[in-house]
Amino acid sequence: MKEGQRLWSKEELILAINLYIKLPFGKMHSRNPEIQELAKMLDRSPSSIARKLGNFASFDPGLQARGIKGLTNASKLDREIWNEFYRNWDSLFLESEKALAKRQGTTLEKVYQFEMESPTVGEEEMRYVNVRLNQSIFRRIVLANYDSQCCITGITKTELLVAGHIVPWSQDKQNRLNPKNGLLLNALHDRAFEHGFITVDEEYKIRVSSVLKGKDAVKSITHNFLQYEGKSIFLPKKFLPDKEFLRIHNQRFKP
Repeated sequence: MKEGQRLWSKEELILAINLYIKLPFGKMHSRNPEIQELAKMLDRSPSSIARKLGNFASFDPGLQARGIKGLTNASKLDREIWNEFYRNWDSLFLESEKALAKRQGTTLEKVYQFEMESPTVGEEEMRYVNVRLNQSIFRRIVLANYDSQCCITGITKTELLVAGHIVPWSQDKQNRLNPKNGLLLNALHDRAFEHGFITVDEEYKIRVSSVLKGKDAVKSITHNFLQYEGKSIFLPKKFLPDKEFLRIHNQRFKP
């Protein structure tokens, strides 16, 4: 370690990987305001934060598949934190969000603009707030992963985009916040995906149900669905959709 440098603590690394997950790959540079904000919070330079994100990039299998190596010289603790996140996305990402909110002197509810209806929070209300928090957090992760672009149509109007789970929320409690369990779709294709009228196969190709095909298909069906049959989705640069999750969804697809 060079003179004047200090070791990264586990909490600092957790906050750094939190930012890594929430930033599009092309925006991990020292000029990014979010990197500068974290640098100020941790009393580090923006370039040191950017380098640490580059260290995490060296572990990312999605980037490795594209031939992107990331930065070398990652520490043993860097890898340990990365592996912990990969084994248990939901609990550790939520932990990192809470740690970030605490550093900012606020709470997750305030960060995501949720208000408790009463000072005394009942079990049902807390469950509702937790669900809404998880959904909001997941949306931010998936928007960043796909750089706010529908993976089928390329639509970039965020108001029209839905961060959908490949394996439904109710079926996999361990991967509700896992970016590899997310697709960013416009509202129409999200609904079609949810109901099995379209799917994405393990080669990331779009498949359209025969229910939507046939000589009686109206022009809107052809325009919105049939033209995408067999085409590849726009893949994120970092967290590729997990092929096992896609395989599970394909079982719900109406061939």
